[in-house]
Amino acid sequence: MLSAVNRVLVGLAGLVLLALGTAVLAGRPHGVLLSTADRHKWRAHGWWWPTVIAVLSVLVLLALWWLLAQLHRRRLREVVVDCGDGGTAVVRGRALEAVLEAEAGALDGVDRARVTLTGHRTAPGARITLILAPHATPVTALQRLHEAVLAPARTSTGLTDFRAEIRLRAVRHRAERVE
Repeated sequence: MLSAVNRVLVGLAGLVLLALGTAVLAGRPHGVLLSTADRHKWRAHGWWWPTVIAVLSVLVLLALWWLLAQLHRRRLREVVVDCGDGGTAVVRGRALEAVLEAEAGALDGVDRARVTLTGHRTAPGARITLILAPHATPVTALQRLHEAVLAPARTSTGLTDFRAEIRLRAVRHRAERVE
């Protein structure tokens, strides 16, 4: 979703800059956007400068929000696991994702699986997308995922609260011909 937002924002910014540049070049090729007379005319209105400052402040805040969204990582790099003896171990997030993907992808009725770890390193969660085979039943696939993948993951990592957001999709296939 972030890439779609990026494309829309960059496209809108490009259109706004193109429109402003065209307006400046077409209307006032040797002048400024607001002449001294225009500035004095607008200064007489009490709402003009507070409105300009508010709009520019909102634009700066939106730009900062967008920048922070670019820097924020959605995936966990590592997960802290309790060893049981008072110590902790650190498991690479990509390794745990790969194991969960392999186990979920090997389930009967699952064509492919994608796993992304979310949350915090001490309280992780998973976003799991199961692409179901044409013959699969969603309820059965969810039960198998819970019993064969998520329950063992909870016990092996020692996490009592390992939340999972599961999305089900059907594999694209051609309709069978009936004769």
